Amino acid sequence: MQTPRPVDPALAAAAHEQLYRTLRQQIMHGELAPGQHLTLRGLAKSYGVSMTPAREALRRLVAEGAVSLSASGRVMTPELSNERIEELAKLRALIEPELASRALPRAHMALIERLQVINMANAEAVVKQDAVTYIRTNLEFHRTLYLRAQAPAMLAVVETVWLQLGPTMRSLYVKLRRSEAPPTHRMILAALKAGDEPGLRLAVRTDVTQGLRHLQA
Repeated sequence: MQTPRPVDPALAAAAHEQLYRTLRQQIMHGELAPGQHLTLRGLAKSYGVSMTPAREALRRLVAEGAVSLSASGRVMTPELSNERIEELAKLRALIEPELASRALPRAHMALIERLQVINMANAEAVVKQDAVTYIRTNLEFHRTLYLRAQAPAMLAVVETVWLQLGPTMRSLYVKLRRSEAPPTHRMILAALKAGDEPGLRLAVRTDVTQGLRHLQA
């Protein structure tokens, strides 16, 4: 009987990391619906990996709150209660204006021009009714600005919040049926150009909270 070849730990680690990052991005960008079930066998088959990388990727996502693990062992994307949505919205409203404020002294014209390009892609996604691209470009707009804050710990917390909200944001987009991009990104850009720190804080706070209120109606 032939002895099974041992699994290369480096290859297993690489497969786990790639699957984790792929699933994390899909969840954050709303590619998975709220309450969608994930199985080790299904993930391993879909992504061409063994059960071990799939198990490790899910373990990390559970720790981040991107997916939930029931007592029976079922793994699914979160279905958020109104109270949980409110809590996460308040976190965004607390942290993201601070990140924007810290980024303002480094918001040179090249950054503003980059944000304008991203915002155009965001507006095009609205016209095309492309929910995933809308969410992705919306988060890219914010992340591009916040990277200038040079506050990696704060940004990591915000990204964890985005991750938990991803499937819910997809539901929100479908519910609102937007025909044009919200004006808040233009308000953020105007405040950056003017060097208006109070106006920037207000624009960011409005942007990150107003949409989520519709889910609690």
